[in-house]
Amino acid sequence: QVQLVESGGGLVQAGGSLRLSCAASGGTFTSYTMGWFRQAPGKEREFVASTRWSSGSTYYSDASDSVKGRFFIYRDNAKSTVYLQMNSLKPEDTGVYYCVADTGNRGSRNRLEYDYWGQGTQVTVSS
Repeated sequence: QVQLVESGGGLVQAGGSLRLSCAASGGTFTSYTMGWFRQAPGKEREFVASTRWSSGSTYYSDASDSVKGRFFIYRDNAKSTVYLQMNSLKPEDTGVYYCVADTGNRGSRNRLEYDYWGQGTQVTVSS
């Protein structure tokens, strides 16, 4: 059973930065796609970013208020940890951020293709 434990959330002012961490255990981390989703109050859970093991490819949200260029996902396979570096944070980035794992290594943006989810960590960006 894969377990994902997020950390690094908190309260930050607009324009600030945070780094989220997700430590994985109980599985073969190095063969999974790892990623992050987020859910703002009253909104659906949405894809943020993912990183695919085999190719090292990274994928980011294509939404109009995209995180691309501000958020960066990377992984440390030796530590079985995936990170989300978040820069130039905006109030609309506020939400619960979930770490996810896809044992099929598909690099998907579809939440249904992720087998394991962490409990989530709260990120609050004040204006």
